[in-house]
Amino acid sequence: MDKIQVAVYGAQMVAVSVYYAIKTLYKDCKVICFIVNDLTGNPVQIDGIPVVPLDEFQENHIKILIATPENHHTSIVEALEAKGLKDYVCMDSHTEARLMERYYNKTGRFQALRTYPKGQQKADLAVYMTRFHKDKPLRSDYRAQDWVYPIQAGASCTEISIADVRDDQGDNISEKNVNYSELSALYWVGKHGIADYLGLFHYRRILDVQEEDLYRFPENDVDVILPYPTVHYPNIREHHKRYLKEQDWCAMLKALEELAPSYAEAYPFLFEGQYFYNYNMLIAKKEVFKTFCDWLFPILARTEALSEPKGWERADRYIGYLGENLTTLYFLYHQKDFKIAHTGRWMLV
Repeated sequence: MDKIQVAVYGAQMVAVSVYYAIKTLYKDCKVICFIVNDLTGNPVQIDGIPVVPLDEFQENHIKILIATPENHHTSIVEALEAKGLKDYVCMDSHTEARLMERYYNKTGRFQALRTYPKGQQKADLAVYMTRFHKDKPLRSDYRAQDWVYPIQAGASCTEISIADVRDDQGDNISEKNVNYSELSALYWVGKHGIADYLGLFHYRRILDVQEEDLYRFPENDVDVILPYPTVHYPNIREHHKRYLKEQDWCAMLKALEELAPSYAEAYPFLFEGQYFYNYNMLIAKKEVFKTFCDWLFPILARTEALSEPKGWERADRYIGYLGENLTTLYFLYHQKDFKIAHTGRWMLV
């Protein structure tokens, strides 16, 4: 029987993740190409499949899966319809999360939180959701769980106050928010959080953790909850090449060699893999959370000092991107030391 042919719109982490999930789960489905606005900053092929600009795509009877961050969906739909392409499906973050859960359950990698049984004890949990004074209002109606607390990130950089908890209270690095992004809030939580489990969400990104899931944490002695990794081609080295200057990457590696040499030694092997923990979001036991922060922030501070220009001489969020890479390195390095559970990442619009 002939395979169903589809095209994937996108050529970066969301599209690649969706492609590998389809390839693994749907043997009767074949991705014939990846579509992009243009080839600038994109690969020319992924896993041997061509990446083509939209103006060169001629297959009018092929279903298109739009697999990009959701904030790009509207403009992509408009471009497709202007070209007369009507057979498309938008992969929202909920659909993507369910797909990736099935993919990882099938492959046996990165165990899902909901594969753990529920117990009788509910976790004592405090997750902080970063807010920024220039955030645009959400279009959707989102009501946070009562264990999610807004925290104003970069609070020292403005006189506007938007949350009771601010990252400029007590021991803090709030003034570094222009480079650290949500990591200035992560630092605060690591210094001041007191619940048994601590976590960090974003204003527009959250982990799919429901009230019933809190009964899985203590019962199964879960150490860390992370988002399902995104899949990269050919490996996760491509992530930093897209978002970071090579000299900043080298500064981070130098900081690792000085402060965490065993991680520096493991880095080349781990970054040959395809799985990457994006978004600087996690929930972890308090002691695991704080130990991770105690490891992370000295490396980032040393990276600032080694960077040219220095971290305090710029405002380009590069430390936030480096944080994603270091989070990936840390938890891949410790994947046999911690009991790590995974769940979906939802995008709020």
